[in-house]
Amino acid sequence: MVRNLETTMLLTAICLAFTPALLSPMPMPARTLAPTAAIQMDRITGKPFATRSEVFATHGMAATSHPHATQVALDVLKAGGSAVDAAIAANAVLGCCEPTGCGIGGDLFAIVWDAESKSLSGLNGSGRSPASLSLEHLRELGLSSIPKRGPLPVSVPGCVDGWFRLHERFGKLPMPEVLAPAIAAARDGIPVPQTIAYYWGLNARSLAKYPGFADTYMPGGKAPGEGEVFRNPRLARTYERLAEGGRSVFYEGEIAQEIADYMQAQGGFLTVDDLAAHQGEWVEPVSTTYRGYRLWELPPNGQGIAALQMLNILEGFDLAGMGWGSADHLHHFIEAKKLAFEDRARFYADPAMADVPVALLISKEHAAEQRARIDPKRAALSIPTPNPALEEGDTIYLTVADAAGNMVSLIQSNYRGMGSGMTPGDLGFILQNRGELFDLTPGRANTYEPRKRPFHTIIPAFVTKDGEPWLSYGVMGGATQPQMHAWVLSNIVDFGMNLQEAGDAARLVHLGSSQPTGERMDDGGRVALETGFDLKEVAAFLKRGHRRATDRGVYGGYQAIARDTKRGIWVGASESRKDGAAAGY
Repeated sequence: MVRNLETTMLLTAICLAFTPALLSPMPMPARTLAPTAAIQMDRITGKPFATRSEVFATHGMAATSHPHATQVALDVLKAGGSAVDAAIAANAVLGCCEPTGCGIGGDLFAIVWDAESKSLSGLNGSGRSPASLSLEHLRELGLSSIPKRGPLPVSVPGCVDGWFRLHERFGKLPMPEVLAPAIAAARDGIPVPQTIAYYWGLNARSLAKYPGFADTYMPGGKAPGEGEVFRNPRLARTYERLAEGGRSVFYEGEIAQEIADYMQAQGGFLTVDDLAAHQGEWVEPVSTTYRGYRLWELPPNGQGIAALQMLNILEGFDLAGMGWGSADHLHHFIEAKKLAFEDRARFYADPAMADVPVALLISKEHAAEQRARIDPKRAALSIPTPNPALEEGDTIYLTVADAAGNMVSLIQSNYRGMGSGMTPGDLGFILQNRGELFDLTPGRANTYEPRKRPFHTIIPAFVTKDGEPWLSYGVMGGATQPQMHAWVLSNIVDFGMNLQEAGDAARLVHLGSSQPTGERMDDGGRVALETGFDLKEVAAFLKRGHRRATDRGVYGGYQAIARDTKRGIWVGASESRKDGAAAGY
């Protein structure tokens, strides 16, 4: 009994000693600094909440959400490949070993810095809705929204076209050599890491009923567990066909026919004509400045400009003076998000079929008008938006830099993790369910139409400083993405965090936009807050009318590479919320 009592007292003392550090990851105002000071000394350098130090390299760098994909990217760089070659190779590997976030049944977006021309190029690789599916038919089915899974949310997969467009302009190695590591990974297998195993199990519960899914993704009748080696010989054969036959085999050849035949059998609408008509699009990235740094995003149909709008609004406030994680800091960040997302709900859509006033939305003048609407002491009512389920989903983001100074920021996904559940034939991949994000209310910017690109959540980011490349980064996770683009950059610029600390710091995500449409909420909306904020500041924040979410927040997954021109090195970071790694040589 005495020994048990002593043990209990010891554990209690340890918990009390360490609790302040867990609750206050950033140095706060003087009244909360003292409890963390002693603990901070245990770490040689950096903030006490950082999971590790930054990664440095002189020649090339890769940061992905899976260590094997990072190593493959470095192997391609060492073999003479460009940053784009390495990014495609890593993305293909992730399609095998992280199917919970990506695959060639989904879409792709990228921003590329070309060192020779000293310019940025943007690629919108999103697919369109089937030509034979009409809004009238969807409404005749009695639907108020497109279903999450099954055949109806499937749109044309744009990933493969994106790979070949990127490779045509920026690649150096032949495509068979670029895809060879992914073919080997799919054929020989890769152990499943912890986070991916968790999401694989969740996806399997919803998707096992769809024909082809269990045959490919549930060997032995179950989702692979942590540490189990997963093999996908079907995908290996599909990659071999891409390596041999190129883009056309996917959009006009045998693979296209197999996809169309499967979809017809499932009552779907995607056809060989839809696939043959697909074309990705080179677009001009758009930007705004934030305290001397210029953040670049892709224009809609994606949501990247929401990050630009948020930062334009926040630039008018002294965030550094408020203190990181203070009630003032959290409040102003969330209020800026609400304003940007009101515009997102109203305007963001396929610019080929809707008028999207991008220049106005990202202007400093518009930001000033929006900023004036913020009450510094009270949360504005959260207005529901018509876009469904935007806080859900999983994605992969990766970034690569090569010895020539080229950089690529690339993001790719199926939406909702593993997508629609439609797993065609023996192809070894799942078709995306991006069509779910269309609005079925007539007359809105994102209202469903045939051959239209849906509103899109996945966004890559890039930052320049004085016209030179500085930072390639992204944060995965539905509507979290523009919020965390702004959050991470502010962590660096306003609060002096390094690349690793900026991603490891605690996050908050406003979830109010996921409420049903047609009704105003009576408070500022739900806010998910990670462990790591000072509880006194959180309490003060909530008193302003915000409501703490009781469900799990989607906090995203971050990768980044920065260019240190003074020292001539690359700096990389990959956070602990995913299984990934940053590495260089």
